[in-house]
Amino acid sequence: MTDNNQVFVREVGLRDGIQSLDTIATQDKIEWLKVESEAGVRAFEITSFVPAHVIPQFFDAQTMVEQGQLNPRLVLSALVLNEKGAMRALEAGAKNIVFVLSASATHSQKNARTTLENALATVARLIEMVKQQPEPPHITGAIATSFGCTYEGHIESKTVLNIADRMAQAGVDHIALGDTVGFAGPRQVRNLFTQLRQLLGKLPVGAHFHDTRGMGMANVLAALDAGVRHFDASLGGLGGCPFAPGATGNIATEDLCFLLEEYGLQTGINLEKLLEARRWLAHLLPDEPLQGALSRAGLPTIITH
Repeated sequence: MTDNNQVFVREVGLRDGIQSLDTIATQDKIEWLKVESEAGVRAFEITSFVPAHVIPQFFDAQTMVEQGQLNPRLVLSALVLNEKGAMRALEAGAKNIVFVLSASATHSQKNARTTLENALATVARLIEMVKQQPEPPHITGAIATSFGCTYEGHIESKTVLNIADRMAQAGVDHIALGDTVGFAGPRQVRNLFTQLRQLLGKLPVGAHFHDTRGMGMANVLAALDAGVRHFDASLGGLGGCPFAPGATGNIATEDLCFLLEEYGLQTGINLEKLLEARRWLAHLLPDEPLQGALSRAGLPTIITH
């Protein structure tokens, strides 16, 4: 999207949102995809290629990619943490791969059982390999714990910028910063994304915020002011990394879209239908508490006498 008034919203509930929940049937996940796409959502992170014994929720990763791509209007992404996962994603026909590595050495070991250097080397090998394909997949380099880590505390901006620079040099198509445990505040977000965009030039950048401490929407505004136009969110605010203590839900997709619309930005998403999708999700997960202010208050209405 080249129009500065347009924002790219990606739904990550089918991956980040449900990774810590009891296993959901594949047909219900496909129905979720259908219901939310009818609201105008076009981008979804639909699965993760990790071993099923580690996160059982993604036992059906290949099926999700194959079934999801039957709808050509959708932009579907699959998350990977290592070379084996990337190979599985490629074999399944994934057209968009999100390779996550961590700015925190401790989180990297616990989340992906690898070092930062090994992860960066894997990204470089992956990109070199897919370049040989007639239609190479789009590769996003996602940096987890960019704004802080439960294990290590503060993460230096220079650490994040160095990782981003090395991934850009390797040839990623997009770079995203993740506030995995909700440490970020607006000042830090604005400063880091401003530096990142200055470093990367025209390479697209995205943000993945959690609302752990109620700062999610303030961080979105700070990122917008820094020029970010790609955001992840999860319907009903579901989510949280199982390998990052204290990581709670993502920002709610419905709240994000409402904020963006009020800010005069275009998402192509119908808010009334998105709230219908949220109600459908509440019915699917009756025992799972969902978040979000818009679903509680509803869209603004005027009472006439």
